[in-house]
Amino acid sequence: MDPVRNPYAPGAGQRPPELAGRDRELQAFDVVLERVANARPERSLVLTGLRGVGKTVLLGALRSAAVRRGWGTGKLEARPEVALRRQLAAALHLAVRELGAPGEDTDQVLGVLKSFALREGGTGAKLRERWQPGIDVPAVSGRADSGDIEIDLVELLADVAALAGDRGRGIAVFIDEMQDLRPDDVSALCAASHEISQQRLPLIVVGAGLPHLPAVLSASKSYSERLFRYARIDRLDRAAADLALQAPAHDEGAAWQPQALTKMYEATAGYPYFVQAYGKACWDVATGEVIGADDVRVAAPIAEAELAVGFFGSRYERATPGEREYLRAIADVAHELTRDADAAGGAIDQVPTSVVAEHLGRKPQSLSPARDALLKKGLVFSPDRGQIAFTVPHFGRYLRAHD
Repeated sequence: MDPVRNPYAPGAGQRPPELAGRDRELQAFDVVLERVANARPERSLVLTGLRGVGKTVLLGALRSAAVRRGWGTGKLEARPEVALRRQLAAALHLAVRELGAPGEDTDQVLGVLKSFALREGGTGAKLRERWQPGIDVPAVSGRADSGDIEIDLVELLADVAALAGDRGRGIAVFIDEMQDLRPDDVSALCAASHEISQQRLPLIVVGAGLPHLPAVLSASKSYSERLFRYARIDRLDRAAADLALQAPAHDEGAAWQPQALTKMYEATAGYPYFVQAYGKACWDVATGEVIGADDVRVAAPIAEAELAVGFFGSRYERATPGEREYLRAIADVAHELTRDADAAGGAIDQVPTSVVAEHLGRKPQSLSPARDALLKKGLVFSPDRGQIAFTVPHFGRYLRAHD
C-alpha cells in the first residue's frame, strides 16, 4: 500500500493514531483534575512500566487533558547528569505562562521562580553571567532561594499553586524518566508534593519511569507509598492491540484479516511499540487494501531488523564487554528457567542474581560492578531483592538471536 498513507507511528514517544487500551488511566486522571480543582484531597500520579509500553505517550495524553481544562502545565525529562532545579524552573515558567492573565501577582511568582532558578550551582554575578532563565522580571530575594532544594521547592510550588488557585485553575508538572532524578532532588520533590497535598493546593506531579521507580521514591521518603497513586502501564490485551491496528487502517480505507491480527499478537505480545513497528512494516509490504497473514509473514523480518538496530541494538551498544556478558547471562538463565517451567506456562521475566553468577562461574560480588553499571544505564532493574530483569521487553530474545 501507499507508504505515504501509512498510519502507524513507531517513533520514540510518538503518539500512535489510536491510543488503545489506556481509557481507564485517562478517565481516572480526569477525576483527579476535577477533585484537585475543587480542593478535594488527591494524590499525585506515577506511571511505571517497561520501555516500549507507551509511558511517554500516555504522559503526553494526560498533559493534553490538563491543558484542555485550562491548567498550566510543564514537562521535563529527568537526566542523572542534570540537577532538577534548572529543568523544573523552565517547566514551571511555561506552566505559569499558560495560566495567562499577567499582573502584579504573576510577576511576583515569576520573580520567585527566577530567584529559585538562579540558585543552581552557586550565587552571585558570575552565575548570572553563565546562565539566565529567560524570565523578564526582577528576581525576588528571600523566597525559594535558600540553596536548600527541599526548602526552596516547597516555597516555590506553594507560590505557583496559589497563583493558579487564584485563577480558578491548577498546575500539573509532568516528569518523564523520573527514576533518573538525583537522590536529593527526589527527596525534595516528595517533600514538596507532601506539603502541597496537605494544603490542598491545586498542583499535582505526574511522573513516569521504569518499574523500580516506586522503590526509588520509597527509599527517599517512606511516606511516598501513600503520597503517590501508582499505575502500572503494561502491554495491551488482545482486544486493545487489535484496535490499535484496525482503527488507523479503517481511517485509511484498509482492513486486517483476523488471521493476520492473530499472527501480529503472537509476534508483538501486545507491546505498543512493537505493535506500531510491525504494523508499519505490514502496511508497506501489503499489495492490497486488506492486510493478510502472508503480509505479516513477509513483514516480520523487516520489523525485526529495524527493532534490532533502533530499539535493541542502540541500547546494547551502550554496554561494555563485561556488561554485555552479564546481559547475555540473564537472557540465557531466563530462557532455561522458562523452558523448565513450560508446563506451568508463561515466560520468566526476572531471574535470581545468584543463578546468573552461577551460570557465569563467578562469585556474585565480582559481578556487582557490571550489574550496578547496567542499573544506572537503565538496561536492567531489580524487581525484588536478589532478582534482576531487563527494562526492555523481548531483550533476552534479541540477545540470544544475536549471540
